[in-house]
Amino acid sequence: MTSHYAIPAPPVPCLPVRNSDDCFPVHRIYCVGRNYADHAVEMGHDPNRETPFFFQKNADNLVTNNGDFPYPASSKEVHHEIELVIAMGNGGTDISRKNALNHVWGYAVGLDMTRRDLQSEMKKAGRPWEIGKAFEHSAPCSDAVPASEIGHPNKGSIRLKVNGEVRQLGNLNQMIWKIPEIITILSGLFELKPGDLIMTGTPAGVGAVYQGDLLESFIEGVGEMTTRVV
Repeated sequence: MTSHYAIPAPPVPCLPVRNSDDCFPVHRIYCVGRNYADHAVEMGHDPNRETPFFFQKNADNLVTNNGDFPYPASSKEVHHEIELVIAMGNGGTDISRKNALNHVWGYAVGLDMTRRDLQSEMKKAGRPWEIGKAFEHSAPCSDAVPASEIGHPNKGSIRLKVNGEVRQLGNLNQMIWKIPEIITILSGLFELKPGDLIMTGTPAGVGAVYQGDLLESFIEGVGEMTTRVV
């Protein structure tokens, strides 16, 4: 039986695939909090290896093709956070670390843009972070690149410049929880699906952005993108 929608169905969010006419359809966006020790310290937390926690953005929060980031309403302090993004090709629950990488389709460069002032208010009140994290245009992302082309990055420079000045600089090998561990733990909490994206945390150096700023994001072996704050 053919379904008839009461209103026009929204488009499927997707990431362009590098050097291809294909598009990677996006189901959900999961984010790992405080996955670099130096960032945990700068945010006032213990850098020791604690059980990871997760939050979500919405798939339609994506900004692709080096698109602009409109400065959001209701905030006076928006921060940049550069992150390696995992693109899941296969889903499942309770995925083992041994098999985790077999579920990965590819990778991308992402920005977890954060309304820090609103997030801080929610933290103090013990409330969810969505208004600080899951707002429109809050997930700029580069083209996706297949793991079959680049492998599974476990080291390499991760860097963000603002107006030509390096703000964030780290190495993927500094992640507290590595890619297989993230997938294993997350799949114990949710049933992962093909098309899920996982943002893997950010190194130290997060800071405020302003209208007119140019953000240049780079992860060695994965890709790069530019984002203008408008």
